[in-house]
Amino acid sequence: MATIEVFDPPMCCSSGVCGPSVDPALARFSSALHWLANQRITVERFNLAQQPQAFAASEVVKTALKQYGNECLPLILLNGAVVSKGCYPTRDELARLAGVEPDQPVQARPATQLPVIQTKCC
Repeated sequence: MATIEVFDPPMCCSSGVCGPSVDPALARFSSALHWLANQRITVERFNLAQQPQAFAASEVVKTALKQYGNECLPLILLNGAVVSKGCYPTRDELARLAGVEPDQPVQARPATQLPVIQTKCC
C-alpha cells in the first residue's frame, strides 16, 4: 500500500486550517488527505514550524530544500520519492498518484485506527 508524506512550509498549526482567514486551498487539501487516509492510504504530514526534525531526518527533503529552497514546499512524497513540489495537489491528483479511484466512496475504518491529533493552534 502507498504512503504519502506531506512536508508543509511553516504554518501556525499542523494543517494550516486555522485562524481568522483560512486559505481555501489548504482546506481542500486537508479534506483530500482525510479522504485518502480513508482509502487505506498511509498519510503523514509534517509542518516545518512544528516538526523540523522530520525535515532534517529525510535525505530526500534535505536535498530538495538545498536545491530549491523553501519554494519546494509543500513537498509531497509517495513511498519516499518526490511526486509534487511547490503546490498542493488536488484530490484527483492525489488519488492518481496513490493508485486510488478518485470517486471511490469512503471506506469505513474502525474508530480505533483513526489518529487523534492533539495540537495547539493559533
